[in-house]
Amino acid sequence: MADLKDFAEQLVNLTVKEVNELANILKEEYGIEPAAAAVAVAAGGGAADGGEAAEEKSEFDVILKAAGASKLAVVKLVKELTGLGLKDAKDIVDSAPKAVKEGVSKDEAEGIKKSLEEAGAEVELK
Repeated sequence: MADLKDFAEQLVNLTVKEVNELANILKEEYGIEPAAAAVAVAAGGGAADGGEAAEEKSEFDVILKAAGASKLAVVKLVKELTGLGLKDAKDIVDSAPKAVKEGVSKDEAEGIKKSLEEAGAEVELK
């Protein structure tokens, strides 16, 4: 049982880049499409410190400004990152500028931004 708790802790602490790599490995080597892989990251990444207002901003919003040339790739990535269904992910992309993720850590926000930019989207952090 302790091994499962350790494994769960490792999953929750994965970065967005690591989640994407894990999703690729599961898909390519085992034929498994992990649709909700980003949900585990989102569950662990958005904790607030609970203290007074921090001097440095600790929570960021990832805003999709434009889908760019490969709209389909961006829709698929938004679907994967948010754990939403295809229609909801498409609605986010179609209604840009729109928040993809809100209240996430700086590292997670930068990872999401990088992934979306690699897919061709225009993204900003707030």
